[in-house]
Amino acid sequence: MIDPKKLEIESQLFTVLGQPTRLKLLYKLRDGEKCVCNIHPAMKEDQSVVSRHLIKLRRMGLLSSRKEGVSVYYSIAEPRVFRLLEMADDILRDLAQKHAREVAGAL
Repeated sequence: MIDPKKLEIESQLFTVLGQPTRLKLLYKLRDGEKCVCNIHPAMKEDQSVVSRHLIKLRRMGLLSSRKEGVSVYYSIAEPRVFRLLEMADDILRDLAQKHAREVAGAL
């Protein structure tokens, strides 16, 4: 039997990753630490919304943060998340190819 707590934690991870703004934030931080003041202008959301998304990613353990004066800097705490995203891309690519073959076969 699968441990219900394990399922709950996995579900929380995928819920956090299941939001496009959070994925965009992860990719923006992939190349190194950034201040919220530098992240926010590149996003199409209010700074408070961006900050809430960053906090959710940090609480999940995917990001780390540090404060310097009034500025907050974020960085990737769990780089393996990009392997997970690459696996998702592989799955989606394979599913798209399979679907394309099925559609072509039906024509």
